[in-house]
Amino acid sequence: MPDAHSSDSADPFETRLAAGLRDAGDAFETDRAALVTAGALKGRRRLLRRRNAGVMSGAAGIALVGVGTALLLPSGSPDTQGSPATSTHASAHAPVSGATLISTLELLLGDGAYSKAEARGTDEELSPYVHVVYDDGNGKSAIEVGMGRVRPGSDEARQATKCPAKAFTHYDACATNRLADGSVVMVLQGYEYPDRRVDTKWWSAELVTPQGQHVSVSEWNAAAEKDAPITRSQPPLSPARLTKLAASSAWRDAIDAMPAEVSTVTAEPSDTAFGAPVAPTLKSLLPKGLTVSDSSGDDTGFGYLVVDDGKGKSLVQVNVQANMSDVEGDLFGPDAEVLSDGTKVATHQGPGEKGGAGVVMWTVDTIRTDGSRVVISAFNSGAQDTTSTRTTPALTMKQLRAIALSPKWR
Repeated sequence: MPDAHSSDSADPFETRLAAGLRDAGDAFETDRAALVTAGALKGRRRLLRRRNAGVMSGAAGIALVGVGTALLLPSGSPDTQGSPATSTHASAHAPVSGATLISTLELLLGDGAYSKAEARGTDEELSPYVHVVYDDGNGKSAIEVGMGRVRPGSDEARQATKCPAKAFTHYDACATNRLADGSVVMVLQGYEYPDRRVDTKWWSAELVTPQGQHVSVSEWNAAAEKDAPITRSQPPLSPARLTKLAASSAWRDAIDAMPAEVSTVTAEPSDTAFGAPVAPTLKSLLPKGLTVSDSSGDDTGFGYLVVDDGKGKSLVQVNVQANMSDVEGDLFGPDAEVLSDGTKVATHQGPGEKGGAGVVMWTVDTIRTDGSRVVISAFNSGAQDTTSTRTTPALTMKQLRAIALSPKWR
């Protein structure tokens, strides 16, 4: 990944999100180039708020659609497919400059050496952020703060402070707490690389206030998030200090100085094919003899179960989408099976792609004539980046096919 801070045209905060989703969102990826291409095309057009990546931008919606793709929405640029359109921008607060954000972060961090400071103020086109390399005497650490807005009480706001599922994101600790002022903060102690190919630690705090102000703080035990030597055993800020830094009123003042969003109603059809939670439907379609140890709960559009037939854990995940006809040709080639009702079916069996030793991935992909798509994958492990727990997934290709074609997904 290019350095998130190397270009004025790139948003480091949102590039950080994209990188995290590329690493963690690969959970639904296969080696089928057509699927990846089609997912990327569709991913730019839909909003499915998932947080299995374990990261969230200041006012970004997240989509795990197609096969491991992400939709990024900069602050002040709502998704025109599913969110109100922004008609005007105004703020009663004086702009906060990038230089002020840098001095604020250094003041809040305290004594130490600082370098490579970069920031974007509140009066610029993209959302504000501040980045420094900080050395408290025990080694350099990249520290970054991003600021944005979410709609209070929205699914996006809830997902921003929800600990990610361990079936997809491995971490040492994660906790969500409510502060005295009603703000909710999630502190995650994880790793830059989900497969731990480099042991760079990435700790973050995601804070959302009752007013929808969203502060995201990240720190690493290296001078850069990627491609930099590890300089210390742990990032410098403890979970308590991360929380305190995220809760500073200075960031909320900066968010208040951002251009205000004045919305007009632009009703759009939902891109999510399945309004009900996915996991309960998937569970109802499982063959007998399987026990469930983990699930995605009430999430819609994308869901998973970790099942066991007595021979070891097996991750099963489903993506449900609508309006996919425009990329049908990319998803389903000329060799795809066509059923009597016009439904197309494609299958794939191959190795897993998240680094787990011996992990295999079996996938059945279907699309109906109305453009609704159901993709189901199963693995011979309870998580994709852990060693296989069994020879094959707990579900056969025939069983996966039957689940994907079930009328319950309608």
